[in-house]
Order: sequence, then structure tokens, then C-alpha cells
Amino acid sequence: MIDMNMPPHGANPDKLYRFFGIEMPERILDFSVNANVLEWDGSWDFPIKDRLSNYPDDECLRVRELIASSEGCSIDNVLVTNGSNEGIYLIASHFSGRRASFMDPLYSEYRRAAHAYGVIEVQSDNRPDLFFICNPCNPTGDYIDGRDMKRIVSSHRETLFAVDEAYIDFLRRDEKKPLRPAEHPNLIILRSLTKIYHLSGARIGYLLASEEWVRRLRARQPSWSVNSLAQAAAVRFLEDGDFVPRTRSFYAAETPRFMSSLAAAGFEMAPSKTNFFIIRVRDDAETIAALLRRGIIVRHTRNFKGLDGKWIRVATRTPEDNDCFVESITEESRRRS
Repeated sequence: MIDMNMPPHGANPDKLYRFFGIEMPERILDFSVNANVLEWDGSWDFPIKDRLSNYPDDECLRVRELIASSEGCSIDNVLVTNGSNEGIYLIASHFSGRRASFMDPLYSEYRRAAHAYGVIEVQSDNRPDLFFICNPCNPTGDYIDGRDMKRIVSSHRETLFAVDEAYIDFLRRDEKKPLRPAEHPNLIILRSLTKIYHLSGARIGYLLASEEWVRRLRARQPSWSVNSLAQAAAVRFLEDGDFVPRTRSFYAAETPRFMSSLAAAGFEMAPSKTNFFIIRVRDDAETIAALLRRGIIVRHTRNFKGLDGKWIRVATRTPEDNDCFVESITEESRRRS
């Protein structure tokens, strides 16, 4: 059984290899991090020294302008955060001592934030004050259609719905995203700019909400929360109108091909509508260790309620990498059977 203190994925591969006591090979294929694998062909045309030495814009005005234009809302409906994780903690801090529910399985940081602020977990039928939903779902890749989500939010006005759409740009079909926080005072949408763009190290995201909720959460946010480099880099990506459509086209073709190859090899997977999915395994610790020896990293699922480590999570990479994964996990499965 995997120790729960094990690093969940390969964002820091040396830690993972040290945990298992396996020598890290020179070449690593990391299928555990579900960020965009496509290279960006833009350039950084801003003075890095100036960005490092000067204070950032504490209002993130240019980033908010670009987001508002893209989302068709007012800049007053946008709050830029230090990664979407900061948004999760800001929301949880507002509900200290009150009740929250979670749609499982889901990203573990929601519960971590809630527990940190003394939020009381209750079942969803107990009329919670706060409900966290990850949509598309991390780790399964499942997705609740916008019309169904709108119905849920509209029929439970006493509950604030915090809907995390960190992976919305990876959906394998067009989605009009009819939810508009300005039209729903009990809705906050969380977004990440680190997954679709190459900004995981920069930490930047945002939330969309009514002007009132933006004011409330902004009052709890530390000054200069989002650094200058993160803002400048986000602006460059947001000004590039081709990168997101190109990304979606790539994953729309490659993820189904990748999953079909695994299915043909006899592996069971849960349906997914985004750039990652889960694979059922007989022994997760043995599978993870065997793949690590081959230079392949996957994510365990023991910290996702309801999955209990019976699955591993895999993100789509390049066709060549994906073929290598299929070959490797198939060989290991045959070897252990």
C-alpha cells in the first residue's frame, strides 16, 4: 500500500524517486502532471530585470481586461489570484465555522482549505452554505454539462457554488459555458492559467464572480499577491488567440487515440472529456514503481475520496510518448500476470 506521505505526482520527480528508493534515469516522461504538453512559439518581450525589481500591479488591471474581454463580462467580475489555489483558500476563509459539501472524487485542496479555516463538512442534502465542484473533474475527467450546472445552481440559491473549471480549455468538444457569475449571485467560477499555458511555476489564475463576491474576496487577499513576471507572462499568452484552439484540436484527436490504444491492450478506464483520465490497476504501488524504473511517472489516487488507490491518473502527452506508455504498461502488466 502507498504511504499517504508519498508525493502525489512528478512535479518534483527527484522526491518521488527518493521516496521509492529508485535511481532516477536521465530521461523522464511525466504523465502525472496534467498541464499542456504543446510548446508555445511566442516570445517574452518584456524586461525581466524591471519586472523583478518593481512592484507588481496590485490590481492586475491588464490581465483582468483581457480576461473580461474573453469572458464577455466586466473587469469588476474578475479577481486575479496566485494560482487558482489562492482562490480556493480565499473562498474557504469566508466560510469559517459554516458548512460545506464536496462532489467526490475531487481535487484534495478543497478539503484542505476548508479544514484549515474550520469549515464543517456535511452531506450535500443538509443544505450546505458552500459546495465545491471540480468541473471537468480532477481526477476522472468527467464533465457536467453547462445546462445541468445552471439548473443545479439556480435551484439551490441558499448555497454558494464554487465551480473549479481549471481544465475547461481542454474539453474535447465545444462548450458555450452558459454559466455567468454576474447572473448568479450564488456562483463563483475558478480558473487556472497554469494548466493551459506554461505557467505552473509562475502561479496565476483567476475567479469570476458577482461584483459583491469579488469585493469580499479581494478584501481577504494579500497585497501584491500576483507577481510581476506572472502577470506579464499571462498577458503574452492571453494576447495569443491561436494557442488555446490549437491545444484543443490536438487533445481532441490525441486523447481518444491514446485511450483507444490502452483499451485495445485490455486496460479499463473511466470515461473522460478532457486531457487526462484514470486507469484501473490491480496494485497501484507495484504499477507506479515498475513504471518509475522505466522513467515513466503517473499519479496515484489514494488521496481522492472514493478511488482509494484502485486507479492511477494519466495525462495525455505527445503521440510518441503515449505510444511508449502503452508499450511499457502493457509489458509490465504481462510480466506480473
